[in-house]
Amino acid sequence: MTDDHSPFRPSRRGFVTSGALIPIAMNLPSGASAQSSSRPDTESLARVTLTINGKREVLSLDPRTTLLDMLREHLDLTGTKKGCDQGQCGACTIIVDGRRVNSCLTFAVMHDGAQIVTVEGLSTNGKLHPLQQAFIDHDAFQCGYCTPGQLCSASALISEGRAKSTDEIRELMSGNICRCGAYNNIAAAIREVMRSS
Repeated sequence: MTDDHSPFRPSRRGFVTSGALIPIAMNLPSGASAQSSSRPDTESLARVTLTINGKREVLSLDPRTTLLDMLREHLDLTGTKKGCDQGQCGACTIIVDGRRVNSCLTFAVMHDGAQIVTVEGLSTNGKLHPLQQAFIDHDAFQCGYCTPGQLCSASALISEGRAKSTDEIRELMSGNICRCGAYNNIAAAIREVMRSS
């Protein structure tokens, strides 16, 4: 006569449970390594100097910090939005040394010494940038989530001087997705500012 509940004789349920827990236990970090992986030591931090919206910033950052996370988490410039985090939606577009950049795809340390403009830096002395006013006048946003990236991208687009027609505006703005579908109004706002500049 055998005892199915004997501690020396595993049941099928016990065997399956213990088999499922082994891989989990093997991947758990020890206390020391868990702390070190979540917080880099000061020796591994990189010093980065940037001019952001006209203000010089000197930061010590984990070298893996993206421009987007630096802006949002270290400088509290939350106008730049985190959308897809894969460079496909354009919500995080900022202007770096006059060029449109998806800030989620590039590390801050790669831009040491750069001049950066975010949506917060488009207006001056409380006066809206002409593009911001045009977006309002043409109702070029609905939920507004993509708008900061649209504005930065459009500002750099106008400075580049490559777009001459509505079709070219659409093509050069195609990296900025508007899930609300305000594309016609966005193009109209950009066209208005291009005519007056």
